Amino acid sequence: MIAVANTGDKKVPHLVSDCVEVNPATEYLLPISEVIPLQLFAYFTALEHGVDVDRPRNLSKAVIEG
Repeated sequence: MIAVANTGDKKVPHLVSDCVEVNPATEYLLPISEVIPLQLFAYFTALEHGVDVDRPRNLSKAVIEG
């Protein structure tokens, strides 16, 4: 289990196998600081699984011909 927690949090790292620490921020800025490590985690996980990250599959696309 992986968790995203504030830097200096004493409880969360003991409850999970891996913990990504982010600097404490206000309630409105916290989602921005949390999404960056999660996006990097998704990117490197996809690379490890051999997925082409530049060609995502199974996405709906609207094609407009002009």
